[in-house]
Parts: sequence; C-alpha cells; structure tokens
Amino acid sequence: MAVGNGTRVNEFILTSFSSLPSEIQSLLFLAFLIIYLVTLTGNSLIILVTLADPTLHSPMYFFLRNLSFLEIGFNLPIVPKMLATLLAQDTTISFIGCATHMYFFFFFGVAECFLLATMAYDRYVAICNPLHYPVIMNQRTRVKLAVASWFPGFPVATVQTTWLFSFPFCGTNEVNHFFCDSPPVLKLVCAEADTTQFEIYAIVGTVLVVMTPCSLILCSYIRIAAAILKIPSAKGKNKAFSTCSSHLLVVSLFYVSLSFIYFRPKSNNSPESKKMLSLSYTVVTPMLNPIIYSLRNNEFKNALARTFRKALSLRNYIP
Repeated sequence: MAVGNGTRVNEFILTSFSSLPSEIQSLLFLAFLIIYLVTLTGNSLIILVTLADPTLHSPMYFFLRNLSFLEIGFNLPIVPKMLATLLAQDTTISFIGCATHMYFFFFFGVAECFLLATMAYDRYVAICNPLHYPVIMNQRTRVKLAVASWFPGFPVATVQTTWLFSFPFCGTNEVNHFFCDSPPVLKLVCAEADTTQFEIYAIVGTVLVVMTPCSLILCSYIRIAAAILKIPSAKGKNKAFSTCSSHLLVVSLFYVSLSFIYFRPKSNNSPESKKMLSLSYTVVTPMLNPIIYSLRNNEFKNALARTFRKALSLRNYIP
C-alpha cells in the first residue's frame, strides 16, 4: 500500500476486456473456460499417466511431468481471475493479490524457460550419446537438472515483484491488462518516483532470462541436427527427429509469443494488441502443450490406454 498525491491505493482494477461488448465478453468467457478445463485435464493426465505407467519413467517423461505441473501453476493465478472478470465483472484485485499475481507469473514463466532448455539438453544426450544416456541422465542428475530449472524463478520473481511494489502508487489504479504484468503496473507508479534503475534491471533481466535458455536450446539442436544428418538410414533420421519434434513445437510457440510481447518496439505495442498476444503464452500455449505431446507420441497414447483399462478393471473389482 502506498501514498502519493494524497491518494492511497488499496486495490487495483483490471480493465481486462471491459471495452468489448457484453456479448463478446460472454463468448470469451465460454472459450477461456473450455481452454482452462482442457489445460487442467490434459496436464493432469500427463502427470498421472507418467507416474502410473512404468514404461514412462524415463528422463524425458520426468521433465514432461515437470512441464505439465508448471503449466498448471502458470495458469492458476491468471485464468480464474480473468474468468471472474468476464462473468461477474469482478475487476478489482487487492494490492497483495496483484503482487501475488505478478510473483507467480514471473516464477513459473522463468522456470518454464529454463525447463525447456533442460528438456533440449535431455534430447541432445539421448540422440548424440545414446549408449551413455541411461548413465548420464540417471535419477540423481535429472532431479538436479529439474531443481536447477525451477530455482531461477525464485530470485527473479522475488526481486522484481518486491522492487516494483515498493514504489508509491497514486492517481489512477486501473491496470490495462487481464493480469498484473510488470509494464502496465509500472505505469501507475507516481510520477515523482525514479524508476530508471528498475526499468534497466527489468530489461536486462528479461533478456538474460529469455535469451540464456534460448541460446542453450539453439546449441543443443544444432548438435542434434548434425548428429541426425550423420544417420545413414532415412528411417533412423525420422525416428530421431520424431523424438524432438514435439519439444521443438512447444519451444517455438512459447518463445515466439514472448518475443512479440517483450522485444517489439514500444510504439508497435498497443495495450489491446499486447493483451491478445499475452493470451497466446498465458492461456493458449499451456493448453496446446499436452495436446502436442499426447497426439504426437504413440508411447504416451499407449500408456494412456493402459492406464484407463487398469482403472476400469479396478473399478469393476470394487463391490
């Protein structure tokens, strides 16, 4: 809570899609509700099936399970509030609620960047060092890599959120977005507050957080491509590429949408266009990830069928 120009900010107002006609908002509510349910169901199924089926206890599915958990966590602070805004016009969010929104957005977003890089490294080891893969990616190593992927989210989210909300807020309290992202909240800081250092930190931090994992992914896939080209048979090349195609598609969706939001010139970023682009990585991508990994993966589809058959057989035995 802050005081500036005689105005105390106790809460913020998320404008969300309030400028749209009520009929459009109702349609958006229905669409986002369906997407959210698909996201929860798809990612939960991946977590349950990869835990239940012994054939999916490999490193690749261990990291996929982490990704699904991340996607559920990434959606949780954003989508339910957006649905409430569209359905009940509940646009207000408390000062602490807004800070919590932002904290978990940064935490899960940063963790996903690094986890995607870890998954690329896993594919690199599997294709470039197949004989040593079980030794290199043993259980201890994969747990360390997962922890290393999750950890950067803590300092980034803590510093960015704490620093931004330490500024005084005054005047309007309308956040021109459907969640508490850093740029629209920063615009509400009192004019007399010097935010230059924070803005520099935010830009440098974003570049490092996005580009470091992206560079690691690029290096991994350059070496993977070189290894695939050396495979003599077309069948072998297709099999090697198929193990990477789902991850490549997920990485492309995530990083392309992030780039459009955070690396375009400010003059090209109207608030409404930023909202629509933000939907791609906050709402759409978490839904597409389980669909991409399940529909393009026969091993997972077979394990899903086995899990359902086992669940049905157990249910039949229960009196």
